[in-house]
Amino acid sequence: MSAAINNDPEREHIVLNMKDAGCSEDTIQRFLLCYQADDIKGELKILSNHRQVLLDEVHKGQKEIDCLDYLVYQIEEGLKTKESGGR
Repeated sequence: MSAAINNDPEREHIVLNMKDAGCSEDTIQRFLLCYQADDIKGELKILSNHRQVLLDEVHKGQKEIDCLDYLVYQIEEGLKTKESGGR
Protein backbone atom coordinates (compact mmCIF):
# COMPACT_ATOMS: atom_id res chain seq x y z
CA MET A 1 0.00 0.00 0.00
CA SER A 2 1.15 3.51 -0.63
CA ALA A 3 2.39 5.84 2.10
CA ALA A 4 -0.66 8.06 1.55
CA ILE A 5 -2.97 5.17 2.43
CA ASN A 6 -0.91 4.26 5.51
CA ASN A 7 -1.07 7.84 6.86
CA ASP A 8 -4.81 8.23 6.28
CA PRO A 9 -6.41 9.12 9.66
CA GLU A 10 -9.78 7.75 8.50
CA ARG A 11 -8.11 4.44 7.59
CA GLU A 12 -6.41 4.28 10.98
CA HIS A 13 -9.75 4.93 12.69
CA ILE A 14 -11.38 2.18 10.63
CA VAL A 15 -8.64 -0.31 11.51
CA LEU A 16 -8.91 0.46 15.24
CA ASN A 17 -12.68 0.14 15.09
CA MET A 18 -12.44 -3.20 13.28
CA LYS A 19 -9.94 -4.49 15.84
CA ASP A 20 -12.28 -3.40 18.64
CA ALA A 21 -15.06 -5.30 16.84
CA GLY A 22 -12.95 -8.47 16.92
CA CYS A 23 -12.10 -8.59 13.23
CA SER A 24 -9.17 -10.79 12.27
CA GLU A 25 -6.13 -9.38 10.50
CA ASP A 26 -7.28 -11.19 7.35
CA THR A 27 -10.71 -9.54 7.53
CA ILE A 28 -9.12 -6.13 8.07
CA GLN A 29 -6.76 -6.61 5.13
CA ARG A 30 -9.58 -7.69 2.84
CA PHE A 31 -11.59 -4.66 3.98
CA LEU A 32 -8.65 -2.34 3.32
CA LEU A 33 -8.30 -3.68 -0.21
CA CYS A 34 -11.93 -2.73 -0.79
CA TYR A 35 -11.36 0.63 0.92
CA GLN A 36 -8.38 1.37 -1.30
CA ALA A 37 -10.38 0.39 -4.40
CA ASP A 38 -13.36 2.48 -3.22
CA ASP A 39 -15.47 -0.71 -3.28
CA ILE A 40 -18.18 0.27 -0.81
CA LYS A 41 -20.31 -2.80 -1.57
CA GLY A 42 -17.29 -5.01 -0.84
CA GLU A 43 -16.68 -3.17 2.43
CA LEU A 44 -20.29 -3.63 3.49
CA LYS A 45 -20.25 -7.32 2.59
CA ILE A 46 -17.14 -7.92 4.72
CA LEU A 47 -18.65 -6.06 7.68
CA SER A 48 -21.97 -7.86 7.28
CA ASN A 49 -20.21 -11.24 7.25
CA HIS A 50 -18.30 -10.41 10.43
CA ARG A 51 -21.49 -9.19 12.08
CA GLN A 52 -23.14 -12.51 11.27
CA VAL A 53 -20.22 -14.41 12.83
CA LEU A 54 -20.58 -12.35 16.01
CA LEU A 55 -24.34 -12.83 16.08
CA ASP A 56 -23.89 -16.61 15.69
CA GLU A 57 -21.54 -16.54 18.69
CA VAL A 58 -24.14 -14.63 20.72
CA HIS A 59 -26.81 -17.18 19.85
CA LYS A 60 -24.48 -20.06 20.73
CA GLY A 61 -23.73 -18.41 24.07
CA GLN A 62 -27.43 -17.88 24.76
CA LYS A 63 -28.13 -21.55 24.08
CA GLU A 64 -25.37 -22.53 26.52
CA ILE A 65 -26.82 -20.20 29.17
CA ASP A 66 -30.27 -21.71 28.62
CA CYS A 67 -28.80 -25.21 29.16
CA LEU A 68 -27.16 -24.09 32.41
CA ASP A 69 -30.36 -22.42 33.59
CA TYR A 70 -32.28 -25.63 32.95
CA LEU A 71 -29.71 -27.67 34.88
CA VAL A 72 -29.93 -25.24 37.82
CA TYR A 73 -33.73 -25.51 37.67
CA GLN A 74 -33.56 -29.31 37.75
CA ILE A 75 -31.18 -29.28 40.72
CA GLU A 76 -33.31 -26.77 42.64
CA GLU A 77 -36.45 -28.81 42.00
CA GLY A 78 -34.63 -31.92 43.23
CA LEU A 79 -33.59 -30.06 46.37
CA LYS A 80 -37.17 -28.95 47.01
CA THR A 81 -38.32 -32.55 46.64
CA LYS A 82 -35.70 -33.76 49.15
CA GLU A 83 -36.57 -31.02 51.63
CA SER A 84 -40.26 -31.91 51.45
CA GLY A 85 -39.56 -35.54 52.34
CA GLY A 86 -39.28 -37.00 48.89
CA ARG A 87 -36.30 -38.73 47.36
